[in-house]
Amino acid sequence: MDHAQSPYGSGTEFVRPPVGAAAIEAQGLGKEYRRGWALRDVSFRLPAGRVCGLVGPNGAGKSTLMGLATNMIRPTTGALRVFGAAPGSTEAVLRTAFLTQEKPLFRRFTVAETLRLGREFNPHWDQEVAEGIVRAGQVPLKAKVGTLSGGQRTRVAFALAFGKRPDLLILDEPMADLDPLVRRELMATLTAEAAEHGTTVLVSSHMLAELEHICDYLLVVANGGLRLAGEVDELRAAHALLDVAGSGPVPAVGPHTVIESGRGDGRPGVLVRLGGPVAYGGPAEPPTLEELLLAYLRSPDAPALITPSARVGDIHDIITRDRTKAVTA
Repeated sequence: MDHAQSPYGSGTEFVRPPVGAAAIEAQGLGKEYRRGWALRDVSFRLPAGRVCGLVGPNGAGKSTLMGLATNMIRPTTGALRVFGAAPGSTEAVLRTAFLTQEKPLFRRFTVAETLRLGREFNPHWDQEVAEGIVRAGQVPLKAKVGTLSGGQRTRVAFALAFGKRPDLLILDEPMADLDPLVRRELMATLTAEAAEHGTTVLVSSHMLAELEHICDYLLVVANGGLRLAGEVDELRAAHALLDVAGSGPVPAVGPHTVIESGRGDGRPGVLVRLGGPVAYGGPAEPPTLEELLLAYLRSPDAPALITPSARVGDIHDIITRDRTKAVTA
């Protein structure tokens, strides 16, 4: 299959992003509306090739962040780059697919016409993948989009996103209207495609238990700020659930920092960020991803944790790279 020229190589062969490249890099990013700040002073890098869960309560700034990454929203402060390019630039647009909750489709088009539109507008289009996703759900290619069920329209929207063969796939609560079996099937397709083609995925979801099975990276936002960022294994390893005796709202836990206490569901009762070694088993257990996420979402005053792989340099580094690319282009 022919592909358009990659920005990372010459010729017509698709070339994956180099190891260590950032799919998304933000520094001092903020967006203010009339009602106040939706995001403020957010800085992180998402390494290429990761499947990243974007988690936070309603109104936390998740959709704003995705809108900034796709140039649907302009930042008030700071900078954000997609594979080093400005959102909305030709390079960023060609390399990014964005599937929103609304999944806008032309209702009068047939499914086949919808896929043809995807083929006409996307130089990396993979018709076989797109049709395979549609046929797996027994969605007739001749059916008009307006006659499909909500789940079938979601499948067509997924076919458009996957068929584009993006380097970065951004999904905003894409499976809320699907039954569990179809949701699990599309999740499996998502992880398989990402692994095979090195696609970076940023997926927003309230289904925390399911994220544990597909995500190896994590961004948690709350109250307009970044609370957790980094590799799932690193974030989990930095915490423990402790069964601590004693009373009071903040139990004594030695060198550790209390994130949340008082679980009361049969598991050890205090989630801590480790300040020293801990022996698992008995009074200490590693948290599940869902337990870790819920603890931070319920504890807005807990200190943020950004692991080394998710940290960025100074904003002037981003601006300098932009100017260098403009001069050498």
